[in-house]
Amino acid sequence: MDHLSLNQLIKENFSSLSPGQKKAAEFFIQHVNEAALMTAFQVGRKVGVSETTVIRLAYALGFSGFSQMQEKLRKDWLLSKYPNSEQGIPSLTEEFSENQLFTKVVEQERLILQQILQQLDTKEVWRAVEEIIKADCVYIGGFGSTYSAAYWFYYTLKQMRENVCISTPTGLLPEDISDLTEQSVVVVFSFPRYRKESLKLVKFAEQQGVKIIAITNRQLSPIGQIAKITLTTEEQMESDHHSIASVITLLEVLIAAIEHQDIERISRRQKKLEQLYADQELFLE
Repeated sequence: MDHLSLNQLIKENFSSLSPGQKKAAEFFIQHVNEAALMTAFQVGRKVGVSETTVIRLAYALGFSGFSQMQEKLRKDWLLSKYPNSEQGIPSLTEEFSENQLFTKVVEQERLILQQILQQLDTKEVWRAVEEIIKADCVYIGGFGSTYSAAYWFYYTLKQMRENVCISTPTGLLPEDISDLTEQSVVVVFSFPRYRKESLKLVKFAEQQGVKIIAITNRQLSPIGQIAKITLTTEEQMESDHHSIASVITLLEVLIAAIEHQDIERISRRQKKLEQLYADQELFLE
């Protein structure tokens, strides 16, 4: 197997591969530069198959696992660039320099933020703002990796109005949601991989007649389909990872709109808080 390139191995075994494995194999042949830096999960997501399918492709080609297959791909790529150099071939890390890696990340974030601006439904934003302002209580749900963005929104909104609550990262406290009414609002954060706790919260809110605002990656996500108002981040982006920057940017838009609409109440609350902060000597400056 060592004397054959990955392309040759794929061609020799292509007819025996499953349909999903064939899709992954074609990606490795057609997108060498990209595949050399991607995980099995990212490859699967890119071509529309499971991570397991990509790993099974490696087994089907005679490798011990995905890592060994990817290492073979990298060596083939380097040899194609330096065919006359049996020694002193630069490593993949040297070839894909840190600057290239960082530039790729920043460029991807730029494209995502640009997409938010293009897809932003301003009517939905203003509807969400109206519901949050007039709500008797705003309950924010964020579980697992979404909790960080949920907490940022909770803390910022808490500076602007009273009666703001948040879930724990791992689940719901019945005492926190038992008093929600038809005048309350639940803001649910839900991104891949979607947590079951988010669905539990939404179903409870529906039973209580509570208005639901979803912060999610697409309109047809499990929570997006149910929510009264759905605000999305990467609706039309094909990205290999979820961008926390896109979520915070969307929340910044929402916070700015709330401040614009409810400036007098917010000013009174912040003045009260600043006096409390000063009395407690909470800050260095």
